[in-house]
Amino acid sequence: MTMPARMVPLLEQYDFARKRLADRPAGPVVDSGNGTDVAVGPLTDDEYLWEPVLDCWSVRRHSDGPGARATLLVGAGDWGRDATPAPHSVPPPFTTLAWRLSHLTEMLALRADHTGGSRSLTRDDLPVAGEAESAIAAFEAAADAWRAVLVATDDAALDTVGHSSYPYGSDPEDPFIDIVWWVNQELLHHGAEIALMRDLHRAPAWPA
Repeated sequence: MTMPARMVPLLEQYDFARKRLADRPAGPVVDSGNGTDVAVGPLTDDEYLWEPVLDCWSVRRHSDGPGARATLLVGAGDWGRDATPAPHSVPPPFTTLAWRLSHLTEMLALRADHTGGSRSLTRDDLPVAGEAESAIAAFEAAADAWRAVLVATDDAALDTVGHSSYPYGSDPEDPFIDIVWWVNQELLHHGAEIALMRDLHRAPAWPA
């Protein structure tokens, strides 16, 4: 199948954003943005779960219950991600690197399923990783699954409202090309947040 011309720049943007995001926690280098490689060490479990301010939302053991201002933990397995039913808190809680990476992994994996898979998975079906190595692997698998959906999308599907039936967004009401764009911006802005979190974690603290 020939890829629709309007999908080409969106896929290129997705691939660029995905690689930069994946390289940032995994290393050994990440593209600085101008083609220069910058060395980065692997993400540690302590950094993955680092809470730089009070009352962060993060990923936690189900046995420990949700964090401050959260009312539930979503996700399968021993770990879940802090959440609360809509409407969400204002201002929104600060979220850890673990929360942000889990959020992206869930979004990609479930959107892939609700577009080219069973169309049945929920947040409570998807395992949440409690440590960095597993979280990175889960993100990569989800990113691969979403890319496979994009590559298989024809021109008619891009204009089809509800081509994705992902239940945690506007997918059932929007043409699929809008969803593709939305996922790209989610990768770009959460990827930038994850990069900043890594920079802050390695920076020296203010003197006491």
